[in-house]
Amino acid sequence: MDNAKKCLGIEFGSTRIKAVAIDGAFQPVQSGDYTWASSYANGVWTYALEEVWAGLKTALKNLGDVDGLVAMGVSAMMHGYLAFDKDWNLLVPFRTWQNTITGPAAEELTALFQFNIPQRWSIAHLYQAILNGEPHVKDIAHITTLAGYVHHALTGVNALGIGEASGMFPIDSAALDYDQAMLDKFDDLIAGKGYPWRIRDILPGVLLAGEDAGTLTEAGSALLDGLLPAGIPVAPPEGDAGTGMAATNSVAPRTGNVSAGTSIFSMVVLEKPLSKVYPELDLVTTPTGSPVAMVHCNNCTNDMNAWVSALRETVELFGGSVSTGDLYTKLYEKSLEGDPDCGGVLVYNYLAGEGVTHLDEGRPLVVRRPDSRFTLANFLRAQLYSTMSTLKIGMDLLAQEQVAIDSLTGHGGLFKTPVVGQKYMAAACNAPVTCMETAGEGGPYGMALLASYRANKADGETLEDFLSGKVFAGVAGTTLQPDAEDVDGFNRFLTRYKAGLTVERSAVETL
Repeated sequence: MDNAKKCLGIEFGSTRIKAVAIDGAFQPVQSGDYTWASSYANGVWTYALEEVWAGLKTALKNLGDVDGLVAMGVSAMMHGYLAFDKDWNLLVPFRTWQNTITGPAAEELTALFQFNIPQRWSIAHLYQAILNGEPHVKDIAHITTLAGYVHHALTGVNALGIGEASGMFPIDSAALDYDQAMLDKFDDLIAGKGYPWRIRDILPGVLLAGEDAGTLTEAGSALLDGLLPAGIPVAPPEGDAGTGMAATNSVAPRTGNVSAGTSIFSMVVLEKPLSKVYPELDLVTTPTGSPVAMVHCNNCTNDMNAWVSALRETVELFGGSVSTGDLYTKLYEKSLEGDPDCGGVLVYNYLAGEGVTHLDEGRPLVVRRPDSRFTLANFLRAQLYSTMSTLKIGMDLLAQEQVAIDSLTGHGGLFKTPVVGQKYMAAACNAPVTCMETAGEGGPYGMALLASYRANKADGETLEDFLSGKVFAGVAGTTLQPDAEDVDGFNRFLTRYKAGLTVERSAVETL
């Protein structure tokens, strides 16, 4: 392929809006970003849609001129709830994946479908709004995700990639569409409410990776102040789970990946269905519709970020200064000096609730016994262990199901510092963990790859073949095997962690 022909991946992450351009050899050649954060208003975690566009334009300006784009694509944090009327006016503020306000709806739908419906899924948010008697529901003409909203605004196409769609409503992997029997059950459930819509009418269409999802329209280009020209082919929009699978070549059965940043989740492509419904495990799909078991945890590095900020203040108190990158690197590396079990120090990084441990709210905690070895190294190691402890509880359920994992690839901010996060994840999962040079790029890089597949795939070429045979053939990566002492130490930490969840629940109830 012509290396001058670039593809663009855009991702609306939890803390950054990022744009990454890759060349014809699939190498990142340009990037730009914009930092943002969710706000908590009227009991809901949200982002303003005005900032969606201001942030995207800033990221594109920081990207610089991108000539000769042959394709592009939009991804975003999965799930959540964006409800619009027939003219695409937003009916209520965006409800993000961070919200744990749909417990009754999720529980009832899980029982009805005999399929786990997590609280953050769009259908749970919709049904909770119905249970709450919210007046906007009667006016709904469209519900979608953040990626779907941006994609529609840019292209006029109201559709999602199948992996993203699988976070809105359950997917039938044989039919490669929403599960028709479950759609019927939902319509029957709300039949007495008198709404003028059926669920099929308000969900986006479903597309597979590589399919035509429209082009950037003149109106879409104008929304971007002309920073991108009209006419660029656009890939089906995907969520951060699907782009993470693409970015790590984890779309084939028996492969898996861990994406670790503000939230953390693992994706394992299944060979066969699970034996029963697990409320801790989500069943979603790859960008081509294959079934995937997902362990999703709301909390990962946010608490660590807060502590790093406090430690920066300490440095500045003495007149010092340090770059953000150096500060994180030094602190991550210092944790390696800690005891394998963190010396008895426990950290709970719960800023938000966690479905896996059945908590609707969180309270960050540092807990230790009087005889614990409370050193900087042990505290930092406990912080990093805490980013993956809840994930490990969910992964253990896959082990019980005898789900085979031949390879596990890490990506996202937790893995940016070489060795550290990778070493701890190998210990947590007791499996080899591979990181590639693009580990820190994650979602926008994966979306750029999906855009390249849309533009460059050969007739009949599967996404698996495209990634393995073209993108990742000969790509350098590092693989760390689990260290026996680390595995034993992490297991001892996790035993205390699970026992101490009683303290976390008490903190939620009393503080």
